[in-house]
Parts: sequence; C-alpha cells; structure tokens
Amino acid sequence: MPNASPMELPALDPDTGLVRVVIDTPKGSRNKYKFDSKLGLLKLSRILPAGMSFPHDFGSIPSTCAEDGDALDVMVLADAPLFPGCLVHVHLIGVIRAVQKERRKMIRNDRLLATLETSVNKPSITQLDQVDGQQLKEIEHFFRSYNQAQGREFRITGRGGARQAQKMFRDAVREFDRSKAKAAKGA
Repeated sequence: MPNASPMELPALDPDTGLVRVVIDTPKGSRNKYKFDSKLGLLKLSRILPAGMSFPHDFGSIPSTCAEDGDALDVMVLADAPLFPGCLVHVHLIGVIRAVQKERRKMIRNDRLLATLETSVNKPSITQLDQVDGQQLKEIEHFFRSYNQAQGREFRITGRGGARQAQKMFRDAVREFDRSKAKAAKGA
C-alpha cells in the first residue's frame, strides 16, 4: 500500500487476526498528537498542562468510525513507551464508557483499553478485571482531567469487559465501511 494513510489500513491484521492500533501519543508525553488525513502526517494537537502526561500509549484503530465520528480511541497498556506513528497489534481487554459535550450536545466518546500482542510484563492480562483497580482509576482520572483542561464536559458512565470492547470494535468497522460506501456513491 504505497503512499496510503496508516488510518486506511485494515482494522485487523490479516495474518494474525489481531486488532491494529496506530499510536499517536506515547506514554509520558505532554504533547498530544493527532493524525491529519489530508497531510498523511501526525500533527501536534495540543500541549497538556505542566504536571499532566499520558499515563499509557494512546492511539486509534484504523478503518473504524466511532459514535463521535473519529476512529476508535485506544489506550494501550505497554511495557515501555512506543513512538508516534508506530503500528502495533493488540488484544482488546475492555472499555471505559464515557460521554462528552461537543457542540452543546452530549455524545459518546468511549476509550478502549488494550494490551500488546508482544508483551513481557502484561501477556497474562486478557480482561479488564485483571488490571489493577488503582491503575484504572488513574486512567479515568487522566481522561477527566484532560477534558477539563480543555474546558470540555466529560463524564465516565461505566466500564465494560473484552466482549463489550470487541462488539464496539465490530460496530465501528461496520460504520466505517458504511460511511466509505456512502461516500463512494456520492462521488
């Protein structure tokens, strides 16, 4: 796929059947990057306030469309920070369900949680309930604080396990395919 956007890659790796994630922001970074599909590059989206950084690697699943209109967001629990633009294969282990205010309307903006296919310290984590409870609270606190720093209302509405994450993934792939087919007809 020469000159193709990484966000146009199939959501599943054809050889392994694992979910693909393109990392945009590494663990420990204060810089939030976002993929610009028109340029085919990652762009600096914002700088987090002093003392705030991403607790884990953050990225998106290519060829998906979530309820907020963007690719599915994924926080990847990895052994060490990855780099922006890195393509990884993951196991979806759960979801943090959330809503946020966009254009005066509350919309869903869930965050999937995943572990790497290749992991030294986390290979046994296959379900959300295997993640340390304090670590989950810290992740939720980060998302609340991140949105609050932007002046955006954000509320966590619950958590779900691997099955729920897989269902959300399948739904987002179908929505992406529907949107792409609709755009092709209109072109």
